[in-house]
Amino acid sequence: MIFTSAKQCSWWVALLLLMTGCVEAFEPKVTSSSSSFLVVDGAINTQGITTIRLSRTAGLVQNSQAPVEGKARVFIEEEGGRQYALTEGVSGIYKSAVLALPAGKQVRLRFSTAGGREYVSDFTSAKATPPIDSITWRPTTQGLQIYVNAHDETQQARYYRWTYDETWQFTSAYQSVLEFRNGVFLPRQEDIFHCWGTEQPSAIKVGTTVKLGQDVVAQQPLALLPQNSVKLRYKYSILVKQYALSPEEYQYWESLRKNTENIGTLFDPLPTQLTGNVHAVLDPAEQVIGFVGAQSVTEKRIFIAKTELPASWKFATGYETCLLDTIPRPSAPAIPPPPTEAQVLEFFQGGAPFPVDVFKISGDPNNRNYYLFSSPDCVDCRKRGTNVRPSFWK
Repeated sequence: MIFTSAKQCSWWVALLLLMTGCVEAFEPKVTSSSSSFLVVDGAINTQGITTIRLSRTAGLVQNSQAPVEGKARVFIEEEGGRQYALTEGVSGIYKSAVLALPAGKQVRLRFSTAGGREYVSDFTSAKATPPIDSITWRPTTQGLQIYVNAHDETQQARYYRWTYDETWQFTSAYQSVLEFRNGVFLPRQEDIFHCWGTEQPSAIKVGTTVKLGQDVVAQQPLALLPQNSVKLRYKYSILVKQYALSPEEYQYWESLRKNTENIGTLFDPLPTQLTGNVHAVLDPAEQVIGFVGAQSVTEKRIFIAKTELPASWKFATGYETCLLDTIPRPSAPAIPPPPTEAQVLEFFQGGAPFPVDVFKISGDPNNRNYYLFSSPDCVDCRKRGTNVRPSFWK
């Protein structure tokens, strides 16, 4: 825009200020609702242990976790009436014994809640999931891209879903060789410097080969880790699980993926109503969230070491804000005097400062002990993982 005079320019500036001054913050009113929908999470593992989680939805204004649906009676039911019971361990989580159901068998989930309401899923044909051919990866400008590859010679799978578990090795900011226990300093016996972290990402990964001439999954993107990811600092492992889906189950997961991932812009599709396959026996109109499929599960694990990645990649530690301090401080002035040994012991009594090491300064006339310390989160790697080496780690 070209202004022909200073007056015209001033007029436009005033107009812009007026427009920006009319902008007000908008906070949508979220109404509280007593509705609590049943959520059924899991599938029937036809060649292994089936795990089903039952819970209830929680309102947006609620700060607590979604309530679990405990003390239910849960069964896997074959067409014809044979049942396999699931038992509750952790509240709301039900597991079966190891099953071996043949492909093509019509099966469903049946359960009744502690309140006496009965639910069933639709009968579905048990599917045989083909093995994973390979898990491949390559460095990119965006980071480490991981792919899954598979095929089905019988051409029966066609619809796939993948989940994965990540495990990585890491160390805390400082290696402690000292611990404060029962009022005295002792050499540390347990390693709290080397740990392993785990994560089960909730991203929905599905794919189909329906439009392909062969039932082949090639270079299906699975996970993308940034170049500076703390997970890649030493060694990283990913365990991929593969599921063959029915067309209906695939459509459910694809709709759920779109509802949870593609809602960021005006051009994304509007959220759709999820149609699961679990119904209340006496009230078919009751809304139940979840789709219970039936298939075997195949899996594959790979490891990626730091030495296999580009040398130019610089990995974060996750401890960038950690600080190491000393008590007493060697540079402390004589006035006030440095803390006594008794005061030092009292300093560590609460457990918030974590001792790291002890040293002496040559020429100190008092021959005092100086203690290095930091916060527990910076010293004890168990705050972010476990120091128990996983059985599969190599």
